[in-house]
Amino acid sequence: MTICCRGVRGATTAEANTREAILEATRDMLERLVAANGIRLEEIASAIFSTTADLTAEFPAVAARQLGWIDTALMCTHEMVVPGSLARCVRVLIHWNTSRHADEIVHVYMRGARTLRPELAAAAEAALAANRRES
Repeated sequence: MTICCRGVRGATTAEANTREAILEATRDMLERLVAANGIRLEEIASAIFSTTADLTAEFPAVAARQLGWIDTALMCTHEMVVPGSLARCVRVLIHWNTSRHADEIVHVYMRGARTLRPELAAAAEAALAANRRES
């Protein structure tokens, strides 16, 4: 079995530019990414979080720490400012050491960020529903 580092993408929106809203949205997104892919914390090499420029109240990486991502390298940055882009958006790119092929990765786009990749949002919901039925 060959282990590769794969990128797992996620995006969500926060209801407001508050610490609580950013952390709640980010935790929810991370929990769904982990559940949809069966990710174990020790398999995560690193994660890069980005926010739109209108989210400044907290680093989204704090949510990962709250979920136990203590030994994972985390970084936060802002997205480019593009006219007409989605507001209050938190994105993540997780670098995951896995034997899965790229086409087996479930990317999670939720809340207002569903509009960014609607086909991936639907696939993620189906994967999460299947995981719940198996549990």
